[in-house]
Amino acid sequence: MKPRILFAGLFHETHNFLPATTSWADFEVTLDEAILAKAGDGSPTAGFLEEAQRFGWDVRPTIDARAVPSGTVEDVAFETYWTEFERRARPILAAGIEAIFLVLHGAMTTASIEDAEGEFLERLRALPGAAGRPLFGVLDLHASVSARMCAQANGLVAYCKNPHTDARATAVRAAGLLDRCLREKIMPRMGWCRVPIVWAPPGTGTDTEPMISLRALADKVEATEPDIWAYNIVPGFSFADTQETGVTLSVVSVAQPDVTRQQLARGADLAWELRARGEVQYPPVRTVLAQLGPTPAGPVILVEPSDNIGAGAPGDGTGVLRALLENPVTSALVSINDPEAVRNLSGLPIGGTMRLAMGGRGWSLDEGPVELEVTLVSRSDGHFTLEDANSHLASMSGLTFEMGPCAVVRHASLTILLTSEKTPPFDLGQYRSQGIEPKDFAVIGVKAAVAHRRVYDPIARASYMVDTPGPCSSNVASFPYRHLRRPVYPLDSIAQPQFIFA
Repeated sequence: MKPRILFAGLFHETHNFLPATTSWADFEVTLDEAILAKAGDGSPTAGFLEEAQRFGWDVRPTIDARAVPSGTVEDVAFETYWTEFERRARPILAAGIEAIFLVLHGAMTTASIEDAEGEFLERLRALPGAAGRPLFGVLDLHASVSARMCAQANGLVAYCKNPHTDARATAVRAAGLLDRCLREKIMPRMGWCRVPIVWAPPGTGTDTEPMISLRALADKVEATEPDIWAYNIVPGFSFADTQETGVTLSVVSVAQPDVTRQQLARGADLAWELRARGEVQYPPVRTVLAQLGPTPAGPVILVEPSDNIGAGAPGDGTGVLRALLENPVTSALVSINDPEAVRNLSGLPIGGTMRLAMGGRGWSLDEGPVELEVTLVSRSDGHFTLEDANSHLASMSGLTFEMGPCAVVRHASLTILLTSEKTPPFDLGQYRSQGIEPKDFAVIGVKAAVAHRRVYDPIARASYMVDTPGPCSSNVASFPYRHLRRPVYPLDSIAQPQFIFA
């Protein structure tokens, strides 16, 4: 008989300092057999499903729910997810399964549940037929991995790359470890360590330090310690307000506890040694534009981490837009998420002009909407297919994305794509689907931190991180943490770090 594998997905990166909450209606939900249609879509779910077919597993799907990064999840949303999952899982478990596989993000919090994935795993393990079964799955590199999560799992494997070009590959790897568990009839456990460091997203790129050295250590351990099946370096999500926010290390291990702890301690020591390498600072956007002058050879990318859509920001910040109006260049391109502006253009014919207010509605410290005389260039339904099947965006949504109703407008030398749904700028199909060729522009504003690099670095003549107002500032000390375990670097002075092991 084919091994029966219960499958579920729960994917949300929660920014706890945003004012708006995330409701159940904000999640894209796929149920039952419809989940199997995700095979081939480039997502982690696809990676699992394709390996399951290769291994001859009988996948028993339940529910897959995912939403783009946004504010604290409403309690009712989590409880709705659990109700839908439990209703499907109970009969599957009653019939008998060999294992469980989950696609998780790992940084979801609700109004009253700080560790949503840990809560989900504990509830799942308490269901009849789930205790003692191998539980494997994947985590995002920006998860807030908790000891509670690791205590309930056998093999959660985190992405190794940021941008997350290996999301599908990580699911393939985790499925391979589950296959090994089933074939060899050996049950690994997870070891865990918290390092008291918080790095903002721009400091967690895996093509730069400190992540290069940390990943190299993890790879060496995996290569030289056969009893450690996977070594996760998880820098975490600085906009999550939880006890475990920040750097965590975890392993999938069949080694003796002292060996597991020793290898985790090696990683913790190295992370602490490199802690200052994860801090980032960058100049105001106006300073950079003044240095570039009006005719830069482009494209020059102005990267705006403070309005990083991939970290939950509203994507309607006006900092770069205002700076480009004050320091005009030969041609510039920006995207603003503003459904109200799109609606206000609905009666305007293509080629028509009107005065339009754009952006500045989603963050209290923004200067507010920018009002300009614009010409309507085009409008669309906002659907596009990703050009890069391994892009960071594919890890979130598969190979298609819905920007909602869109409009392209022009003001002088400035082209603006207005969207109705937040769209992380991780694939050039976002613009090309609207008839815009990014390579034609002298300057492009990008609301991201790291994940844009896979698609923008190859076309950029230069790229600059710039400081603007926004909810994803890299100054982690500016956020009013209430739950974060203290002391933690760089918020506190620490003479001797305390590493926590489980």
